[in-house]
Amino acid sequence: MQPIVVYDTNVLISGMVWGGVPYDSIDLAKRDRVVGITCAEIIDEFEEKLTTKLNIPPSQTSEIVTNLLGFLRTVKITNQLKGITTDPDDNKIIECAVVGGATHIVTGDRKHLLPLQSYQGILIVRSRDLLTQFQ
Repeated sequence: MQPIVVYDTNVLISGMVWGGVPYDSIDLAKRDRVVGITCAEIIDEFEEKLTTKLNIPPSQTSEIVTNLLGFLRTVKITNQLKGITTDPDDNKIIECAVVGGATHIVTGDRKHLLPLQSYQGILIVRSRDLLTQFQ
């Protein structure tokens, strides 16, 4: 069975803006080494952070999102999952993984997500860990 991966917003931003190991982990989905999944809520947060925090022009942001949606599968979440971490924004990442049948969540969130290590059998790992396992 092919691994199914949800990329946290911080990994999407790092990878799609700066490259490096986060990009290489996203590239696994682009090259069909893993199945990458996302949801509208993650994409919305990603777009918002690109334009407001990084001041990337809307046209460039749209291009980046279109690129991602060309190889990430989208699932619909209901935003019913609450209280898993102390950061409410992380609930959408976990819910996306649960709904999408993910095997992995890839994140750089050392405060809220990585300490969990797993949730309902879904491994929570860093980009480098995913690369080591599936490159």
